[in-house]
Amino acid sequence: MAKFQQELGHHYGPQVHIIDSPFLNGLLAKACHPDCVQPEINRIVEVLYTHLISLTMNNEFDQEHFTQVTRMTEAHPEQLLKSHRLSPQQKAVSVNLARAGTYPSHICYNFLHFALPAQNVRQDHIFAARMTDSKEHVTGANLGGMKIGGDVKEAHVIFPDPMGATGNTMVTAIEHYKKHIEGPAKKFICLNLIVTPEYLKNVLKAHPEVVIYALRLDRGLSPQAVLDATPGQYWDQERGLNDKQYIVPGGGGFGEIMNNSFV
Repeated sequence: MAKFQQELGHHYGPQVHIIDSPFLNGLLAKACHPDCVQPEINRIVEVLYTHLISLTMNNEFDQEHFTQVTRMTEAHPEQLLKSHRLSPQQKAVSVNLARAGTYPSHICYNFLHFALPAQNVRQDHIFAARMTDSKEHVTGANLGGMKIGGDVKEAHVIFPDPMGATGNTMVTAIEHYKKHIEGPAKKFICLNLIVTPEYLKNVLKAHPEVVIYALRLDRGLSPQAVLDATPGQYWDQERGLNDKQYIVPGGGGFGEIMNNSFV
């Protein structure tokens, strides 16, 4: 099947998809503006993730041809509807990486039900927190409480997490599924609004098979000559994180704004 063509050209590898959509770019920029607060930000995030999960499912899920009747079949029985759709036999798990990922995961979980039967769709929950040193540098991720509702054998395991900053939480969460949850999964798929070069490098180094979909690549602290080059051409010189490992230009703490909880 044909792949979605509006993607940013880069050198990060074929499993990285950075969607280049003028509509989504503008909407994400609005979500990153200091004036964007509740309830507007959640409304925007819902639109962004609805588009992102739809594109991902079309590209990554199995498809099948089908024939069915319509309301016009009684009058024209010789003309049945023939088309193709996502195969309903496959399984999917949306993982809530609390707290920024809570609402995005719920959006994806609900959306998956439009294509797959309820018994083939699940939402898991993991509470994850950054671990930092005395200089506020991120040193890893700590997984606290979690609710994982079963195995992931032959399932598409989807991680909708808005900010792909350091990648430590994503690396740790995927590692947990590989080591502790019965599999193997069919695919691990990261769905991010924004990613940095550091995030891509960290995640793909730890889990080279992972598929990543994002709406924007932020590398704003890179030298100008690197910014002028194709993304990933000088990957080792690209930088999208400040000294506190927040994304630049980024959008600040999405988890704080989305939950209206500034702790």
